[in-house]
Amino acid sequence: AITRMGPESSEKEKYLIHGGRTPNNELSSRLYIISQDSRGCNKKVVLQCIEKELVGEVPESRYGHTVNIVHSHGKTACLLFGGRSYVPSGQRTTENWNSVVDCPPLVFLIDLEFGCCSSYNLPQLTDGQSFHVSLSRKDCVYVLGGHTLASDSRPPRLFKLRVELLLGRPVISCDVLTGGISLSSAIVTQVGPESEFVIMGGYESDNKKRLECNTVSLDESGIHLTSRESLDWTSEIRQSKTWFGGSMEEGSVILGVPAEGRQLLSESNYFYLVKFCQEEDPLQNCSQESTDQEQEDTAQLEDSEELYFSREPHEIEDDGV
Repeated sequence: AITRMGPESSEKEKYLIHGGRTPNNELSSRLYIISQDSRGCNKKVVLQCIEKELVGEVPESRYGHTVNIVHSHGKTACLLFGGRSYVPSGQRTTENWNSVVDCPPLVFLIDLEFGCCSSYNLPQLTDGQSFHVSLSRKDCVYVLGGHTLASDSRPPRLFKLRVELLLGRPVISCDVLTGGISLSSAIVTQVGPESEFVIMGGYESDNKKRLECNTVSLDESGIHLTSRESLDWTSEIRQSKTWFGGSMEEGSVILGVPAEGRQLLSESNYFYLVKFCQEEDPLQNCSQESTDQEQEDTAQLEDSEELYFSREPHEIEDDGV
């Protein structure tokens, strides 16, 4: 799970990354804070990655969950919800060793200054869920859709979590709202004002992609969802069984689909750039970029951006880079 921490005062923009699943099927419970440490000449970017030690009621290792930043009473915290984990160690056998289950529907708050974690069991949340959409504004987090593994369903859920970061133990309340959407693994990108988003992609069922898009706006009165005109999807996108992607800059989404039956390489993909701009028609901005094979045949650009992790600028210069 990943979320953006907007820069406050003179602080640099930061991102939080929690948990996840590795190619070796290992699950993580670690929390990392990534920020841009410096930017020198030749587009060399140094990223600082710090692991935040967690104490207290630490969330178990998981993936498919969400994390959001909440602000209340002059304080900031991270709210974590949902996800999947392996079958509890006491129940794991050779046959179900890699089987996963829904994490209990607990809500976790993480103090980003001291790493203290606390869990909350809310009566309105009865089923675990993962691959949902979560959007935050000030002290509220809205959770939309998601997949429940136990029932293999995608109920059109929508609920609001409100956080009060009071002295002592914070308080969390939950309101179940109407007007939810049945979806999972959707992509969210921010457009326009600070609390306006577009939801695209994802799945309505195991065998059906969700081709509709929605605009979501958050304000003092709550959450507002409206349908957008459907994009003019290409035949490759419509016929593909799976798709993937993520948000880029404001209002832009990178979308990938496997190049099934069209390439000799089994891991080839088609990539598209979708732009949601008020002054442009988004239907005209879904364009094919390239496949993995084409990338291999393309020479590396001389001004390509270089990223360095956990290194000081003088160390880079000493290497003669």
